[in-house]
Amino acid sequence: MAFRVRFVDPQKNYQMIKDEIDAVYFQIMENGDLINRHQLRHFEENLAAFVGTKYAVGVNSGYDALHISLRAVGIGPGDEVIVPSHTFVASCSAIVNVGAIPVLVDVTDDFNVDVQQIERAITPRTRGIMPVHLNGCMADMPAIMALARTHGLKVVEDACQSLGAQTHGKKAGSWGQTGCWSFYPFKMLGGYGDGGAITTDDENIARFAVNMRYNGEDRETGIYHGHGFTALLDNIQAAWLDVKLRHLPAWIERRRAIARMYQEGLHNLPQLTLPHYEGQDHVYQNYVVMCDGRDALVEYLRDNGIEVLVHWRTPYYRHEALGLKTEGFPVTERICSTVLSLPMNVEIDDTQVQEVIAAVHAFFREGGR
Repeated sequence: MAFRVRFVDPQKNYQMIKDEIDAVYFQIMENGDLINRHQLRHFEENLAAFVGTKYAVGVNSGYDALHISLRAVGIGPGDEVIVPSHTFVASCSAIVNVGAIPVLVDVTDDFNVDVQQIERAITPRTRGIMPVHLNGCMADMPAIMALARTHGLKVVEDACQSLGAQTHGKKAGSWGQTGCWSFYPFKMLGGYGDGGAITTDDENIARFAVNMRYNGEDRETGIYHGHGFTALLDNIQAAWLDVKLRHLPAWIERRRAIARMYQEGLHNLPQLTLPHYEGQDHVYQNYVVMCDGRDALVEYLRDNGIEVLVHWRTPYYRHEALGLKTEGFPVTERICSTVLSLPMNVEIDDTQVQEVIAAVHAFFREGGR
C-alpha cells in the first residue's frame, strides 16, 4: 500500500541534496574516477575525523567491516567472542565465519549488551567482545573497556546503527580496537547501494584492512600479504557518502527533535515504553517503542497509512540453521515480542510526526491493547 508517512523516504532525501549528489556523479563519470581514487581517501579522512580516530578504511558492507576487523585483531578458529543475543545476525555471523565461537549474552532494557553478563561469560578461551550500539544508543563502553583490559580481550565495536553517538565525550567506533560501520541505504549515513567502513587508531589494523579489502594486495607495491577479499568501497559511493557526511550533524539534530516530539506526544500512554534513557547521548537511528499487543498496533498504524517496522520478531538464535544456543535470554525474548519502530527520518515534517502520534493515541482510545 502507499503510506502517507513512510518509515524512510529515500526519494525525498535525494531531492533535499540533489544538486550536490548530481554534481559529484557527473564529476566522477567525466573523469573516470571509478575505483580507489581520491574521493574514497577524502571520505575516509573525513569519517575518521568525525568519529575521532586516526584512520578509516572503506569496505563493501557493515558485515565486511566486522569480518575483516576480527581477522585484523587476530581472532580465529577456536576463540570465543562475546556478542549480544539481540542484534542483526551479521554480528554473530562474522564471528562464525572467521572460525571463532560466538558466546551470546542477554541485553538490558536499552537494547544493548548487559555488562554484568559479559563478565560472567568470560572463560580462558575468550579472546574478544563485540558490543553492538543498537538503534543510535551506545553500550556501556567504559565498563566494557575496563573488562577488556582486565582480561586482555580485543574489542570490535559493531557501531553500524550509532554513527555520532557518544558517551563520556568519546564517540561510538573510537573505543575498541576497531569500530565497524554500515552505509546500507536506510542508515543515518546511507549510500545508494551497500557500503561500510572500519575506524581505528591502530596503523597496523588499518593497513591490514586496506590490503584485505582488495584481495590481500598492497595496491602501491603489488605485493600480496595474504588471501583477502573483494570488499572495496566503491569510489562513487564514497563520494556520495562524503556529501551526506557534511549534512549528518544537522540530520542528527533533526532526529533528536523528532524524538522529542514523540516523547512529548506519547509519554502519557502507560501502554508504551519509550526509548529515552538517563544519561544517554542518543542519535535515534531508530525510534523503538515497546508495547504489549504490538502486532495489533502495527496492523492499525499500517492500515492508517503509517509505515512502521519490527526489528526483529524472531531472535536470530532461534533460527535452527544457525545452530546457536536458544535459551537464557529473557530480555531479548521480551523485546522481540513487544518492539516496533516508528517513522524516524529527516525527510518527514512535523505534521507527519503529529499524525503518527495521533494515530497511536487513536489506537489505544479505540480499545487497542
